[in-house]
Amino acid sequence: MFKHILEGAGNINWMAIFALLTFFSMFVITAWVVFLKDKNYTDKMAQMPLDEVNSINAEMNQHEK
Repeated sequence: MFKHILEGAGNINWMAIFALLTFFSMFVITAWVVFLKDKNYTDKMAQMPLDEVNSINAEMNQHEK
């Protein structure tokens, strides 16, 4: 059925279809992994950049004293 639909669509670049399918599958897999992650892990990772800035500033202040 899909072959008939694709043949009727005209000149289709198979590399473009492969790229689209690859992108779509990677997007679905990534979304699936993100939604299966533990909420605590996600919150920890979300706070990590803010914590690093504060810890770097604290380290710099300790070295200056």
